Amino acid sequence: MDPSLASSRPLTCVIIDDEPLATAVLQRYCAQLPFLQLVKTLHDAVSALTFLQATPVDLLFLDIEMPGLTGMQLAQILPANRGPRIILTTAYDQYAVQGYELGVADYLLKPTAFQRFIQAVTRVHQSFAAAPPALSLTPVPAPAEPPAPTTSSAAMFVKNEHRLQRVAFDDLLYIKGMKEYLLLYTADGGKILTLQSFRRVEEVLPPQRFARIHKSYIVSLNRIEHLERTKVQVAGRLLPVGDAYREPFMALIRAYNQL
Repeated sequence: MDPSLASSRPLTCVIIDDEPLATAVLQRYCAQLPFLQLVKTLHDAVSALTFLQATPVDLLFLDIEMPGLTGMQLAQILPANRGPRIILTTAYDQYAVQGYELGVADYLLKPTAFQRFIQAVTRVHQSFAAAPPALSLTPVPAPAEPPAPTTSSAAMFVKNEHRLQRVAFDDLLYIKGMKEYLLLYTADGGKILTLQSFRRVEEVLPPQRFARIHKSYIVSLNRIEHLERTKVQVAGRLLPVGDAYREPFMALIRAYNQL
C-alpha cells in the first residue's frame, strides 16, 4: 500500500444496496482497509438521499437497480461538485457509459474481487490526499428555475406512425401508458401516440425534470400545478400518484425544492 495512505485521514463511506449478500461483501471489504470508515449501510436510494442531505460523506458504494429511486437517478440528483465520490456496484455492464458520463470514480461489476475493490478505493483515496475533501451536502436555496438537465439534448425522438418525431422536453406535460403504447401530452394540446416502453423513455428523459408517479404516468416536474398525497394536477388534469411511487416522487420534489 502507498505509504501516503496511512498518514491521511480515513474516507467516510456509505453502502447503498438492496441485496443483503452484496452489502455483506462490501462491509467485509471495508472492514479490512484502515483508510475506509463505513458510517452507514442503506438499502434504498430514497433513504440514502435523506441521509446524505444531512450527513456529508466522502464516498458512496452505490448499486444501480433498486426499487423506487434507482442508483443512477440518485447519482444524477447529488451535486456534482459538492457531493461524495461514487463507485457504482452492479451486476450489469450496460450502465458503464452512463456512469462515466456522470463522472463516477469507478464501476465495479458483481461479484467484485477484493483486489479490484482495493484498486478502486485506493484511487479515490489518493485523489482525496491531493485535493480538498467534499463539502457538505446541506441543501442550498433553489434557483428560480429548475436545474438544467445533465443531458446535452433538449428533446427526444419517438416513433409516430412511419416517422421519428421530435418532442422537446420543454413542451412535454406528461406521458400516459396504454398497454404497449405511450401517449405523450404536449403543451400545445397535442397528443402523440408511440409504440414504446416506459423503461426506454425513462432512460432518455432528464431525471431532474421528469418523474414516474404511477405505473401508467410520467410527469414533468416543472408542469405540476399542485399536488396532494394521491394525485397531482398538470395542465388542469388530475393524475394519480401510485402507492409504490409516492415516496420516491416526494423525495424528488424535496430535492428540487419544488415546494
